[in-house]
Amino acid sequence: MKMKNNKLKVIHIIPNFLLIIFSLSCIYPLVWLVYSSFKTKSEFYQNPVALPTQINFSYYQEILTNSKFLVWVWNSLRYSLLALFFILLFGFMIGYLLSRYNFPGRKSTYTFFLLGMLVPVHAIMVPMYVMFTKLHLTDHWFTLVLPYTAMGLPLAVFLVESYVRTIPVEVEEAAAIDGCSRERTIFSIVLFMCKPILVTIGIIQFFGSWNEFTFALILTNSEKYMTLPVGIALFKGQFTTNYPRMMTSMLLAILPAMAAYFIFSKHIIKGMVAGAVKG
Repeated sequence: MKMKNNKLKVIHIIPNFLLIIFSLSCIYPLVWLVYSSFKTKSEFYQNPVALPTQINFSYYQEILTNSKFLVWVWNSLRYSLLALFFILLFGFMIGYLLSRYNFPGRKSTYTFFLLGMLVPVHAIMVPMYVMFTKLHLTDHWFTLVLPYTAMGLPLAVFLVESYVRTIPVEVEEAAAIDGCSRERTIFSIVLFMCKPILVTIGIIQFFGSWNEFTFALILTNSEKYMTLPVGIALFKGQFTTNYPRMMTSMLLAILPAMAAYFIFSKHIIKGMVAGAVKG
């Protein structure tokens, strides 16, 4: 019996140990990023892994005062929130339409949005740049909202369409009997019932827009319209790179995303569980 108990303990300990090692491997890069931002350039090159001998805030002050870091943060936030608004609005409306109505061309329309999830970003870089250049849409405050919305709609339509199918039609019929109009039923009842999946879509799309680099690089030129990922790339020199300064900028860049994740983490889990169970 003791041998069996020991074997069972070992069987349980090994997976837990492996999970702990995996968790530490995911956490350590963030910890390394944090304490490396407090090191000087010479100190970092002497030993990149060692802890700093003293806390150095000079790079934080330099980035926040001598660069357009806050402008880039505002640009990323504006592009992300505007794109998120249009993605949720049109994604919900189109997803509801495709799930509730059977009209000519419905299957082809749904397939069109599904194919949008399969198109790689790099395959449309050149056509997108040529089209935006000819239409004089590059380097404006709204430029990146258009591609971010277009790239985020397919996933939103797919998830909303699948989720609305799980909502009984009788709920809308009961609302109609009570005197609710079609618009009020959709935006007051169905929209509220879709809250878990909409929150999940919102978090996914916000992080995607916040971290997007390709479109921001080719469609914006001036620093006043650049996003945070492109702005951080400017800290890299042609021959040498000041890694502590770049790590400081990277740490400041991920703080808003981390804050948003911790604030909405419960909603993310609820949305994923609801989507897994209902879908």
